[in-house]
Amino acid sequence: MFGLAFVVKPGVAAWQILPMQLTLPLEGPAGEPVDLWRTLVSHGVADLPPMHVDEDDKLLRATIPIAGGRPRTVVVGEGAGVAVVEVLGPKLGVRGRERLLAVMRRVLNLDEDLSEFYEVAAGDSDLAWAAAGAGRMLRSPTVFEDVVKTICTTNCAWSATVRMTTALVEHLGEQSAGGHGRAFPAPPAMAKASEAFYRDTVRAGYRGAYLRALAASVSSGAVDLEALLDSELPDTEVEERLRALPGVGPYAAAHVMMLLGRYSSLVLDSWTRPKYAGLVRKKKVGDSTIVRRFRRYGRYAGLAFWLFLTRDWVPEPAEEAPARLSTGEPGSG
Repeated sequence: MFGLAFVVKPGVAAWQILPMQLTLPLEGPAGEPVDLWRTLVSHGVADLPPMHVDEDDKLLRATIPIAGGRPRTVVVGEGAGVAVVEVLGPKLGVRGRERLLAVMRRVLNLDEDLSEFYEVAAGDSDLAWAAAGAGRMLRSPTVFEDVVKTICTTNCAWSATVRMTTALVEHLGEQSAGGHGRAFPAPPAMAKASEAFYRDTVRAGYRGAYLRALAASVSSGAVDLEALLDSELPDTEVEERLRALPGVGPYAAAHVMMLLGRYSSLVLDSWTRPKYAGLVRKKKVGDSTIVRRFRRYGRYAGLAFWLFLTRDWVPEPAEEAPARLSTGEPGSG
């Protein structure tokens, strides 16, 4: 286990509090490699509640909803060719384990076939390193959670984003079995919360009305965000549906699309443009020039661009870790 300390109280069976350990092979659908740590730090939003990335021990702690049961808090780290998932709280039954592992496969994005992307990257001297398993974007258990978190990054400092998401989880999230954490709130819980809650507790500003409206539309069934995972939908339609959501503009739509595995467009904003220019040692680079640089990647152009920008988020040996989104990337464009 990952060095977690547990004390068994008198009269309490050890199985009731000691973590259950599950594993997932670190291999993509086509047998491609998976770099777990790069997945866990693939973007800064991955470090928002109820998730937390421990950069010292290279672990992810998250509280995950499970259909038909209470949420479970898990700690994820790397074993020998596998992702080790320690499940805190009472022991899960067979069905509960299967449901949790299915959610974790989604969170770790293990079912996305990146073999085509790696073939192109292998011939690019700037991105050949990525073919060793980089490129999987950590996802939330639901599209709703990813959309809400993304809205909370727009036009504000990172500290405000953390404050808003923390308040949503602490006040509206369901507690996990064993009381180890709270899951991200479900749409009905957010829809029922008052305007005053969003104004005074979450301090969401103008986003409060957007978050309530979004939650209400998803809760009522008027909007099905999970349908956006349908691979048969063209990127243009997915973008249109996202842009139709309250509080979702060009930046938010582009970010959510990347989390959905839609990489045809590049996220060009107030952080990515200057970061790219700095990496190629120029004061400024036009958008058309950036787009042309990654055109060879086709539907993976946006992913190639993102990896080009974030390679230094995982330091090379003897280097210090640089700032990720939480300190170096604004959530607006």
